[in-house]
Amino acid sequence: MNYDPIKKDLGNVFNKQPFLRKLFYKLLDLLLLRTWHVHRELRQWTANQNSARVLDAGSGFGQYSFYLSRKNPGFTIDAVDVKEDQIADCNAFFKQVNLNNVQFQIGDLTQPIAENKYDLVVCVDVMEHILEDVTVFKNFHQAMKPGAMLLISTPSDQGGSDVHEETGESFIGEHVRDGYNVSEMADKLKAAGFDKMEILYSYGAPGKIAWKLSMKYPMLLLNSSKLFFVLIPFYYLLTYPFSFVLNYLDTYTKHNTGTGLIVKAWK
Repeated sequence: MNYDPIKKDLGNVFNKQPFLRKLFYKLLDLLLLRTWHVHRELRQWTANQNSARVLDAGSGFGQYSFYLSRKNPGFTIDAVDVKEDQIADCNAFFKQVNLNNVQFQIGDLTQPIAENKYDLVVCVDVMEHILEDVTVFKNFHQAMKPGAMLLISTPSDQGGSDVHEETGESFIGEHVRDGYNVSEMADKLKAAGFDKMEILYSYGAPGKIAWKLSMKYPMLLLNSSKLFFVLIPFYYLLTYPFSFVLNYLDTYTKHNTGTGLIVKAWK
């Protein structure tokens, strides 16, 4: 299934007014389990940071840049993505809400980015879309200051992208790989120059159920008919209390396996 048409329809609805865009970000924060995990890591990292230069690598709708820019006005954030329409939308929205410490621009992560520039690189749901992953990791390493941290969220090979057999196809059509195993991720980061890292599973037993309730089933409905854009709020009214509890359990429980990975690596 392709997410892009659904993303475009959602964008058309929530980009009409700044209030709706903020509501959209809040909904993503509540519904997406990956956001729970990423925010947990960002809260820990930002606790001791007064100022920082941040790269939002593959910024998408801009929700992580929004989170960081509001969390600390002393952060300067460079957000890059390959999609021109999303870059234009984000720049317009951030200008409207007077968040001047973020700049969105078109960028290809497989090309050199910068040198010794960033204190933090955030890369959420991006690496599963890029074949040349080691090249991207090398570009991140080059762009980071000594001591800087790279934070990645990506599917694992334990059923990530909703693939459960070797010959299975990804639930998300835009993915070029179904997921990483821990040793593969570690080897590729080492090849890129990283020598200190922490790789944790996410989307364990609670998260698998939460993902189906909050993402898979709604996306299937929306993909089948636009009528469900009207009905989906009622669906979430019924299911979200369960998803909330499951998201919390998944975020604050250590998992021996899971369909996602949260990766931290330091230069």
